[in-house]
Amino acid sequence: MQGDKISCAVTVGDGCTAAMTTQASTKVYKAVGSKCSEQKQVFHVSGDSNLVIVDWFTSGRYESGEKWDFTSYKSVNHILLEEYQPLFIDSVLLEQGSDCTIAERMQEYNVVAMVVLLGPKLKHIQDQMQDEVKNVMSVQLHPPTSGGGRYAARPQALHPQSPPLVASCSPFSRMGTGMVARIVAVSTESVYTFLRHHLAALEPFLGVTPYSSS
Repeated sequence: MQGDKISCAVTVGDGCTAAMTTQASTKVYKAVGSKCSEQKQVFHVSGDSNLVIVDWFTSGRYESGEKWDFTSYKSVNHILLEEYQPLFIDSVLLEQGSDCTIAERMQEYNVVAMVVLLGPKLKHIQDQMQDEVKNVMSVQLHPPTSGGGRYAARPQALHPQSPPLVASCSPFSRMGTGMVARIVAVSTESVYTFLRHHLAALEPFLGVTPYSSS
């Protein structure tokens, strides 16, 4: 809520696993006066650490017509190796513009999400996510062109419908042990489905499948 400030520090020892969650995705509502919403998370890791970050927020109570109806929102995520060396520096900033509002820029999309996977034990999850996202997005965002030949496509509509979910994956860190996936979606349900599918392989580490309905 407006003006909320929460500070929390957690230390995870060698050979240990910890999971920290909130009750749901971040929701940004109207603020009173100059109070703003901002989040900053800093993770310090060692060379053999494994880390999963899921950070996502919605436009507000969009089912009630409240969509991106705030002045600004900022979320910062830093991953530092051995206290000082930057591995991943990320900042998301949404601000109302004088010529274009946040809602106009976001169009029909109501959810913004980011998934970070870092560490050698998560490499197989990274590879699978990158391959699947690449294949799905190549079909949704780059349909075959019309014309003759084996790969001829049906005539496209004059105003094609945007995909309900758009995702991309990018590696990071010099050793290639990190990957970030960025997602925008029309609904929270589609993001839950994405996370449930791609993070199911974390069950051996956590003892439960993330985002499972049970």
